[in-house]
Amino acid sequence: MSQSSLVVLRDFMLKRYDDLKRRLTLQLGNVDLAGDALQDTWLRLESTPESREPVQYPLSYLMRMATNAALDRLRADGRFLSGEEVEQLFENLADPTPGPAQTAEARSEAERLAAVIAKMPQRRRNILILIRVDDMPRQEVADRLGVSLSLVDRELKRAHAYLMEHMQ
Repeated sequence: MSQSSLVVLRDFMLKRYDDLKRRLTLQLGNVDLAGDALQDTWLRLESTPESREPVQYPLSYLMRMATNAALDRLRADGRFLSGEEVEQLFENLADPTPGPAQTAEARSEAERLAAVIAKMPQRRRNILILIRVDDMPRQEVADRLGVSLSLVDRELKRAHAYLMEHMQ
């Protein structure tokens, strides 16, 4: 905007401020938001870099600027929750610690799993525990038990199948 365009817009805004505010209030439905938007528009005009193009329709230009300023303000205000909303969120959050029913159910499931594992053949049980519980590499399990890696893989596969079958 050229310096003369800025002067024209500022003069237009000063002379027609009440009309702009009335129009903007009708458009936005809130007199305070309209006033804030016009103030933001004035500040934007002050910080706008110069351009060579004159503004042909100052009323439309300023209304568009003010509407955009109001939308920016609404978006910014919408990002934050009020104090009451924050309190309500904290009240509605579920307690992350399990209750007595969940603890009892998990304990029962763990006992059932232990009983199923106990019924497995000794070597299969050892392989399963070394790999899944102790997180030992398969080759290390094979070396430790003195068996081949392929046997470890077969026994682990059978252990998984056995667990799936008996835990359902």
